Amino acid sequence: MKNPLITLGLGLATTLLLTQCKQSDEAVPPTGLVPRETMVSLLIDLHLTEAQIEATRMRPDSAQVLYRQQAKQLYRRYNTTNENFEASMRYYAVHGKDLEQMYAAVVDSLNVRQGKLGNK
Repeated sequence: MKNPLITLGLGLATTLLLTQCKQSDEAVPPTGLVPRETMVSLLIDLHLTEAQIEATRMRPDSAQVLYRQQAKQLYRRYNTTNENFEASMRYYAVHGKDLEQMYAAVVDSLNVRQGKLGNK
């Protein structure tokens, strides 16, 4: 059975790459660009948050509200905003190798965490 976190992450990365593929590789970094290392940590936390909420099996509308609230808390913890996060994702998507490398780190981290849980 496929890990839904990995499927989600890869789907998001692919979608972003496909929607941005026609933009110039010379894109200017946005104001408030979230650094790569921070983006990796934030993406990991966002995917874990989403997985935890999915595991509750609450109604989709309630789950979406809860996810937005928890994501907002994560943005604060990482000293960013939803707008800066989204602008940073678009920027990194234009630079496909950046996003690809970042998501490779995200997937690796999630796989390690999943492995640790499987061993318990």
